[in-house]
Amino acid sequence: MAGNQLKVFTALDAAKTQWYHFMAIVIAGMGFFTDAYDLFSISLVTKLMGRIYYHVEGSGKPGSLPPGVAASVNGAAFVGTFAGQLFFGWLGDKMGRKKVYGLTLLLMIFCSITSGLSFGHSPKAVMGTLCFFRFWLGFGIGGDYPLSATIMSEYANKKTRGAFIAAVFAMQGFGILGGGVVSLVVSDIFDKAFQAPPYAVDPLGSTVPEADFVWRIILMFGAIPAAMTYYWRMKMPETARYTALVAKNAELAAEDMSKVLQVDIRPEELTVETLTHNTSNTFGLFSKRFLRRHGLHLLGTTSTWFLLDIAFYSQNLFQKDIFSAIGWIPPASTMNAVQEVYKIARAQTLIALCSTVPGYWFTVAFIDKLGRFKIQLMGFFFMTVFMFVLAIPYGYWTHPNHHIGFVIMYSLTFFFANFGPNATTFVVPAEIFPARLRSTCHGISAAAGKAGAMVGAFGFLYATQDRDAGYPGGIGVRTSLLLLGGVNFLGMLCTFLVPEPNGKSLEEMSRENEEDFDEDNKEMKVRT
Repeated sequence: MAGNQLKVFTALDAAKTQWYHFMAIVIAGMGFFTDAYDLFSISLVTKLMGRIYYHVEGSGKPGSLPPGVAASVNGAAFVGTFAGQLFFGWLGDKMGRKKVYGLTLLLMIFCSITSGLSFGHSPKAVMGTLCFFRFWLGFGIGGDYPLSATIMSEYANKKTRGAFIAAVFAMQGFGILGGGVVSLVVSDIFDKAFQAPPYAVDPLGSTVPEADFVWRIILMFGAIPAAMTYYWRMKMPETARYTALVAKNAELAAEDMSKVLQVDIRPEELTVETLTHNTSNTFGLFSKRFLRRHGLHLLGTTSTWFLLDIAFYSQNLFQKDIFSAIGWIPPASTMNAVQEVYKIARAQTLIALCSTVPGYWFTVAFIDKLGRFKIQLMGFFFMTVFMFVLAIPYGYWTHPNHHIGFVIMYSLTFFFANFGPNATTFVVPAEIFPARLRSTCHGISAAAGKAGAMVGAFGFLYATQDRDAGYPGGIGVRTSLLLLGGVNFLGMLCTFLVPEPNGKSLEEMSRENEEDFDEDNKEMKVRT
């Protein structure tokens, strides 16, 4: 039963696209640029760190990170992100979106810089330091997920809300691309300045001492885009929906949004009091009423994000291993340490440029036309298809004449991940839950995704482990791709638990504009 809708919410829902919308996208999006840069740039430099710190004298292959170390280096940030999503998601609902927003960015700036430093010179000291600061870097990144999504959803209008939230997330594609470009530039400069022979010619000389600066510079560069947006992030006013519905200050909400929308909005204390004191809208996260209203929704957003990130992060973090396995990246022994960084970065940059970035922006273009459900279902379907197409005839793709075909198919899985569930799993949790629980529920959904990312980071590393490197052999790339195809298929099935918020206001989706309703007896309560 529709109740009264605050005029400030109606004005936000009906607002035409204005300059403040684009400012919000850039301010929130630059955080996601930094998030993606920091999370994925580590995969570009792990082989270099293996050469520098784990060189084995007399070995026919360059040094590599031991499986446990590699898993820790790749996974530390994900563990931190998982914790940060839960903590800052909860804090964003308790203290307000804006108050917490700047803290996450400061943490990201500091830890990006310190990730390139180390306490001592031994492998143990360097890797220990790196894992410690990448955990806290991830903790800050984790806060950006629920806060950016919630802020953008509460600022956006009803007609193009999906596109605005997706545009924030699409900056992740530019972050992945940026990591590849920075790595290309830095490795090229160092390779020309400090020339070294391939490993096969001179194993020790192929890794010049100056190569130690390469990975540090690449990781520390992530602090720059974050620092550039801190001032503007602090100037953003609190969202009207938090101020009115959670802080219960309709006058301030109207005043803030009058400045943003440049229209006169009068405060409505009576209406906001009706909404905020409505007993149907005071239930908590662990209440039976939340379970009835949103339990399946939360199960849908958490399960789909969990399954998506198993596949997505496995693909991103270990594409260098897959490309090496099919021979697209030359054997490590034919290159020096810095050249290998360049080759890996070039492969990631091409994939990002040709499939990852376009996929994100296809979602931005079509999400408010096709809807979230159709795009997510389609994305999971094609990810499943292309994974099986890669896995079943895997021997065919390893032939040198078929490498280009493999890369095209592999790129299409990235395209449909981003023109699909990788974007929609971020968008939907910011639209379907009540304002006082919106950031918390988005944080829970995102944390489920990072749990999937950890499965991908740790599991796929061991699954594809090369027996020749002196460690227990894994199940191989082909079997791993088959498993990822099955994971994508499960994600497609779980999509049916997620509602379609396209074209509806946030209050309609969360049912915050309904009168008090006894859901046990299915009877309206008479107010006295």
